[in-house]
Amino acid sequence: MKRNLLIVCNPSRKDAVAAAVQLEASLSKTFDVFTISDIDISGIKKVKISDLPEIEVGIVLGGDGTTLRAAEVAHLRQVPLLGVNLGHVGFLSEVEESNIADVISAVLEKSYVIDPRITLKYEVSRNGKIVDSGWALNEVTVEREKTTMVELFLEIDNRPISRWGCDGLICSTPTGSTAYAFSAGGPILWPEVDALVVLPISAHALFSRPLVISPTSKIVVGIESAQALLSADALRKFPLIAKDKVFVTKNDGIIQLAHLKNTSFSDRLVAKFKLPVEGWRGE
Repeated sequence: MKRNLLIVCNPSRKDAVAAAVQLEASLSKTFDVFTISDIDISGIKKVKISDLPEIEVGIVLGGDGTTLRAAEVAHLRQVPLLGVNLGHVGFLSEVEESNIADVISAVLEKSYVIDPRITLKYEVSRNGKIVDSGWALNEVTVEREKTTMVELFLEIDNRPISRWGCDGLICSTPTGSTAYAFSAGGPILWPEVDALVVLPISAHALFSRPLVISPTSKIVVGIESAQALLSADALRKFPLIAKDKVFVTKNDGIIQLAHLKNTSFSDRLVAKFKLPVEGWRGE
């Protein structure tokens, strides 16, 4: 009986589609190959997420944005995702395009290493009722929707922290600490650190430092301006109005990322950001 493989690729990238064709040709004898992407490739079955069978592993062809879209499947089905970076920095997609042959071998032999990542859960309360909810792998943000700044009030563990006039507020996982939170001046957390990051974006305030808090903490963001926008991984969005409250906590579910080998995050950090380490004399 054949095993089941998922391919998720960026359909706008010719190199991603070409890599999908190569994978199908190399793996179709062993796997039934499925995709949720908008591509038409002979031998690959295009289906909706709800119609996917049990999947052994997903191969993601693209950048981190493509991995975040594939995470929808991983979140629902606990499918490990092995990312091939065809984008720019690609922290979630570790493998470079030149190593497609190694990806094929790892998938056939099940030799990849699983790297569990925590996720966030959010709920939006309006007039005492939950009007939206969801999850995020990288971050949940509350941001301005128009040109004027938003007025936000932050509470952590039922205690007030600060009120900010700002461009927004980011609630991030360690995975997301190298994404939007990094661009906004937040700290980089190693993936195995069990913590959350909260930081305002361009706050008009003397105190606007990033906060590293317990994974059991409860974050509440009160909306004090006329409107704002909630965004989860820049994929799931919800318009907010004054007096809404956004509740953010660590989620019970995890996302399983897969690597070809058990590499150090320190090495990935140096490689992705091209950090200057020439001349290091360590063992």
